[in-house]
Amino acid sequence: MVTNASSPGRRGLFDFLVQRVSAVILALFALCVGGWFAVNPGAGHSELAGYLGTPVMLAFASLAVASLIAHTWIGMWMIGTDYLRPHYFGRVARGVRLACQVGVGLVLMAYGAWAITVIWRIA
Repeated sequence: MVTNASSPGRRGLFDFLVQRVSAVILALFALCVGGWFAVNPGAGHSELAGYLGTPVMLAFASLAVASLIAHTWIGMWMIGTDYLRPHYFGRVARGVRLACQVGVGLVLMAYGAWAITVIWRIA
């Protein structure tokens, strides 16, 4: 019996909402940056750095990085639980899935820290 379908945790609705909200944020960021390139076709590095260095764009880019990490984590978690099962890997499936999830988590944390460092270095 489901007591609260919208509570956080490993519930499908929560993951579904995070996936959709993060996808919308990433699409808006891509449209924002792509629109800037469309309006400024001959812009160089200094113009782009000036645009991305504004406080609003720094915050938006940071939100986009966080959204990308959340989106990727949920997607990889779903792949892991769907395909790293005893049906395919036998008795070691739980260990393989745990190793995969730890590896993905560490890589995402490293990429996130690197991306935030790059973004805030622009300012």
